[in-house]
Amino acid sequence: MEIQLWKEILMPYELAVQELEVKFNHIIKDYRSRNMYSPIETVNGRVKSISSILEKCRKKNIAIENITNEIEDIAGIRIMCQFVEDIYKVVEIIKNRSDMEIRQEKDYIENVKPSGYRSYHLIVTYNVETMEGTRKIFAEIQIRTLAMNFWATIEHSLQYKYRHNIPEHIKKRLNAAADAILKLDEEMSSIHDEIMDAQSSFIIQANIVSEILNNIQNLYKVANKREVVKIQDEFFEIYKQNDLEQLISFAKQLDIIAEGYRAQNQ
Repeated sequence: MEIQLWKEILMPYELAVQELEVKFNHIIKDYRSRNMYSPIETVNGRVKSISSILEKCRKKNIAIENITNEIEDIAGIRIMCQFVEDIYKVVEIIKNRSDMEIRQEKDYIENVKPSGYRSYHLIVTYNVETMEGTRKIFAEIQIRTLAMNFWATIEHSLQYKYRHNIPEHIKKRLNAAADAILKLDEEMSSIHDEIMDAQSSFIIQANIVSEILNNIQNLYKVANKREVVKIQDEFFEIYKQNDLEQLISFAKQLDIIAEGYRAQNQ
């Protein structure tokens, strides 16, 4: 098949990956803008390389002309979470969306692979708009914790190096590492509430600081510069104390000042 034809085949998948990355990143932004903990930590995507597609065709005896129907992971999205509990929340979020339809799901967390691999896989169909019209394509979404992803990345590299014939002594060490990752995830889950409280406080503080700085920046346009510098210095003093209640109180007072200047300039 000519390279140009490959580009035409893969273009809708590239578009799907770009759109899905934007949509999942928007979920993160939406949670955090509401001062809420996001079950999604990070998102990345990729389109399978031509060489990887050809290798899969060879292994599974798939004809080139059938790749869009028989290969379901040409478009891939990987979602990382902090906690195992978050994985199942993300699955529910996806199930409740109207812009993608789940065709298949595999829970390798409850049903760990013999190698020690753990992750949650979804095959979804997703519509993309092309010059030729709407295309319904398959995409694979892998959802895992950061710890699971670290292990899976190492295991994938070793599979590539040894051409899927990893020596037994390395397999044993990988299994031991997988057990350690499982214990790490379990330990993190046991202090889930404490971690979430700390992160929630951090998110709230970050949003308040951003709002205060934005207000101060806008005041420079309409207020006396000396007065704004005084407000700014007061903010820095409060910020040094690392007292969230004081910061919230200062932000409310600053809102009143900013609103007064806005009213004067209307």
